[in-house]
Amino acid sequence: MIGKMTAGDVVHLTTAASVQFLCPIFVRVIRELPELHTYHGWVWIEGYQLNAAGDAVARRELYVMRAGVRLQPLPVGPAKPAKRRRRPVRVG
Repeated sequence: MIGKMTAGDVVHLTTAASVQFLCPIFVRVIRELPELHTYHGWVWIEGYQLNAAGDAVARRELYVMRAGVRLQPLPVGPAKPAKRRRRPVRVG
């Protein structure tokens, strides 16, 4: 079970969160929407649906069961930038 979701959290939503996620998705949370009243254990969230590369493809408001939401670690980039090989330049 996840506590209160905060901006920037990446969550994985499956049928454990709601039956609407037969095809699981990843979402980067913008915020929870506490002003929308729900049943106990459920929450409205606003966020961006992510594609396989981690890019935002759609902004969505989703109704999910908090106990079914799985927090995902943020992807870690390379430790150092890849070294580019330079070719000598001929002059004249």
